[in-house]
Amino acid sequence: MQSQIADFLQFLKVERNLADNTIDAYGRDLKKFRNYLGFLKKNEISLVNCQDIQNYSRILSSRHIASPSIARNLVSIKMFFRFLLREGTIKNDPSQDLESPLILSKLPGVLTILEVENLLNQPVLKNKSGYRDRAVIELLYATGMRVSEIVRLKISDLNLKVGYVRCFGKGEKERIVPLGKIAGEVLGKYLDKIRPAFLKKGRKDCFWLFINSRGRPFSRQAIWKMIKKYGKAARFKKNITPHTLRHSFATHLLQGGADLRSVQEMLGHANISTTQIYTHVNRERLKEVHKKYHPRG
Repeated sequence: MQSQIADFLQFLKVERNLADNTIDAYGRDLKKFRNYLGFLKKNEISLVNCQDIQNYSRILSSRHIASPSIARNLVSIKMFFRFLLREGTIKNDPSQDLESPLILSKLPGVLTILEVENLLNQPVLKNKSGYRDRAVIELLYATGMRVSEIVRLKISDLNLKVGYVRCFGKGEKERIVPLGKIAGEVLGKYLDKIRPAFLKKGRKDCFWLFINSRGRPFSRQAIWKMIKKYGKAARFKKNITPHTLRHSFATHLLQGGADLRSVQEMLGHANISTTQIYTHVNRERLKEVHKKYHPRG
């Protein structure tokens, strides 16, 4: 089964062009499923039936694993068997009639506009690290980019004159996102006056946008720690991460009247249903408008 899993992961990489993190997640899910089948002494993939997979789902549930994680495990298994069927490795797909667990939609945590302003005011702009951190937070909120996309940005991905940034999301899909006036101004000063101070003397070969005190590219972990630090300084009771700024970006756009398709494009969501989790904001706003202005509201 190991070789079949390897073939499947290669298929996801080459033909489906999925991101490395996604492929790694599928690999972990299938490794756990393979271990379960080994316990059942079903080392031949053709011996697996729907009941085996249902029992595996119940085992995951009994371990108090969250329903979205269980659902992802089952999606991994379904895609794996679909691949094997297409390749002619199996004659019947045992996961075909498998039901996914009910997933309760959990609305993402967001900051209010005042809370975003409070967070942005935390870095001390008098020192170079503080100004760089402010530039990172401005860009996260201005574009809704993932932290994994931010750390991969090169200077050449910015066009401050036109006002956009180019980034590469999941599956290496390229998208162009507007910067906004304020983020553009902060980034302009960072590039002109702050970033050169981080570079080691005579070094001109570093093309990454955000760098640390050693002149190396910023890591995802460094940005997570940064946001946590400034969230604590702002005395937020809620737990915030870089992704909180992405959620806030989308929510505030929809509150301001942006259409869902535009927000989907800026977030880099392949499916609009992923973006629809943010529409609770619009529904609440519409209810308020209806109540205030409708004669029978």
